[in-house]
Amino acid sequence: MDITIFQAMLPHNDAAETTAFYRDTLGFEIRNDVEYNGMHWITVGPPNQPGTSIVLYPPQADPGVTEAEQRTIAEMMAKGTYASLNLATTDVDGTFEKLQAGDSGEVVQEPTDQPYGVRDCAFRDPAGNLLRIQQVS
Repeated sequence: MDITIFQAMLPHNDAAETTAFYRDTLGFEIRNDVEYNGMHWITVGPPNQPGTSIVLYPPQADPGVTEAEQRTIAEMMAKGTYASLNLATTDVDGTFEKLQAGDSGEVVQEPTDQPYGVRDCAFRDPAGNLLRIQQVS
């Protein structure tokens, strides 16, 4: 089998803030921005990885989710406990400094040597998604 990762899905609740964070703060390119019935699906990705994308989607767009479930999802997003993504960089300290200087995103953890052998930091995007950024060689 030849299977690759093509897209990962993360929820968002504000298209403008989400676009600004992923484009301006993380430096990702906007690959697609689809609006339908007042909702936005925004596809982003690192310029050097054209075959891998993140689709930032409006969670209320899923017709299989009840109104009560939508409220629970919104509450979890607000607390930052609904979704996460692991990213990688060759310079976690430099990346942390640039991200910390940005206007959006919330610092969760400064660069730290973890007991399981990695050095990483963590932020929340404007929707509350946890982004862990790990140092790689």
